[in-house]
Amino acid sequence: MQRAIRDLAVISEERGKESAGLAVRSGGEISVFKRPLAAHAMTRQADYRDFVEPLLRNAFAGARANGAFAAIGHARLMTNGRQGIKENNQPVVKDGAVGIHNGIVVNDAALWQRYGDIHRQADVDTELLMALLARGKRKTGSIEAAAREVYREIYGTASVAVFFDDEDRLLLATNTGSLYVASSKNGDMLIFASERHFLETFIAGSALVRDRFDARTVERVAAGSGILVDLDTLDRHPFTLKETGEPMPLPAESATATGTRKAPRVRVRDLDSESEARRTNLRRCSRCILPETMPMIRFDSDGVCNFCHDYDRMKQYGSEELEKLVAPHRSRNGEPDCVVGLSGGRDSCYALHYLKEELGLNPVAYTYDWALVTDLGRRNQARMCGKLGVEHVIVAADIKEKRQNIRQNVDAWLHRPRLGMVPLFMAGDKFYFYYLQQTRQRYNVDLAFIGGNRLEKTNFKTGFCGVSNEGGWRLYGVHWTKKAQLAFYYLKEILANPRYINRSLLDTVNAFRVSYLMPHDFVWLYDYIPWDETLIDRTLRDVYDWEIAGDTDNTWRIGDGTASFYNYIYYTVVGFSEHDTFRSNQIREGMIGREEALRAVEVDNQPRYDSIEEYAHLIGFDFDEAMSVINSIPKAY
Repeated sequence: MQRAIRDLAVISEERGKESAGLAVRSGGEISVFKRPLAAHAMTRQADYRDFVEPLLRNAFAGARANGAFAAIGHARLMTNGRQGIKENNQPVVKDGAVGIHNGIVVNDAALWQRYGDIHRQADVDTELLMALLARGKRKTGSIEAAAREVYREIYGTASVAVFFDDEDRLLLATNTGSLYVASSKNGDMLIFASERHFLETFIAGSALVRDRFDARTVERVAAGSGILVDLDTLDRHPFTLKETGEPMPLPAESATATGTRKAPRVRVRDLDSESEARRTNLRRCSRCILPETMPMIRFDSDGVCNFCHDYDRMKQYGSEELEKLVAPHRSRNGEPDCVVGLSGGRDSCYALHYLKEELGLNPVAYTYDWALVTDLGRRNQARMCGKLGVEHVIVAADIKEKRQNIRQNVDAWLHRPRLGMVPLFMAGDKFYFYYLQQTRQRYNVDLAFIGGNRLEKTNFKTGFCGVSNEGGWRLYGVHWTKKAQLAFYYLKEILANPRYINRSLLDTVNAFRVSYLMPHDFVWLYDYIPWDETLIDRTLRDVYDWEIAGDTDNTWRIGDGTASFYNYIYYTVVGFSEHDTFRSNQIREGMIGREEALRAVEVDNQPRYDSIEEYAHLIGFDFDEAMSVINSIPKAY
């Protein structure tokens, strides 16, 4: 049976190779497995075999003592929704309906608007079909009536196969006739496919199948009609999708069955949803919100983590000390008296505001455009500098070359994913420190400000390299022994994956040098003034009409084109991201409570697919391929 499922899936792959999936109804549950891979590749994966083999063993042990075995599978051609986003792939699970769909519903936007009370989770139109079928069945008490209502409302093409969690029947329906069925000679098996050729090829493919089926008995489900298949008897009960018309004749071997026959509700087991539930239920520190998957984390008897115990609260020198620092340098003739790094992010933008408006300095804003300052970040830089009348110095890398370098590191990482190597995606931006020094020298000023703050300390990035970074929140403050350990880790990984030995290697080496070895005699503004998220956001939005991203309400790192990608990696694989460490630091500083932090990261960690797709486009790698690799990495939860 496993081979039969695989063969039919691979044959059907001709219709689409972007993704594949399988839903199995057996033993009191409907289990769903899907991957953004072609069917032949999906069925070769170890986790696919781990999924299907136990289901088959349980189903056929004791001569169907565990109930009928039924499976529906799909090989997808991407239409609505990218296959790299798992929610868009089929089978789709929605409100007790588990189904697959060939075709395109072209009025789906209008129907989503009409049924605004249905919570939308994906872009694929199949989700709408499943939601409406489940809704109609609840309203009418009849699968047939629900199907007629749905097909009356949709405009486009739809051939579907659907399980329901409270029915022991399978719905097959089509408005195009792109649906074919065949029963075995003794009536103990039924197969279906979207094309006659697929079934005929499948039946002819092996002696085992040829002996049980006759290709000449393949039947087409007529356009505008459906079939309910009794999963215990395999009796077929045809019906029309039209509102009026004569009842369709039943095959001689079938008994008439109308209405809805309720079955005990079965559990829908979606592997993606189970993974999400495990991630949601990770054990977390009872004081902050760091989870058990955090590298080098330990909990005491009260459930408090070592990072909370070891945390040194931020010690601000205060505005008076800041005034003493800047007073000797303040310009009296309007000439520049300091340089401030302006990344386009919220902290540096507010720093520029504070230096100009609160301290009365005459700053020069400096930006190192390393190829991934977003357009949104550039627009926010323009808002700030234009309104404040501040000179803006931009040091631009060779954008094309830098993006090629990043792509090569991303490609190398996808070939051998290791969380400790993720920071190499950002190696190019570390020259920010070097050019900040250069800009200060060119303008002959002593003061150079940076808008970073201690809340951004992550711990986990070096932790995935096996190196702790206690003793300083800034990279250059890490002890030399740990710097040596990091260098050894990177060297070992580069040798293990020679794809890292590419034109970006010099960038990588120099990034390590300027991050860990070069002196950083800059003034970190938030060492002197409080970092207040509400005040910063309100000032930027109200005073400067600051722009935020379309795929998140969080203003952190929206000027950085890489952040959405690497945070997706961390969140997918280990169940947390920079947002969790950031919010945990806020808890330790008494800025927010633990429950507020948990609510915040639930929103903050939602995948920013639009930003990730834009990043893939800029760098030049395949979005769907990358998401497939990331989603296939074994999870730490």
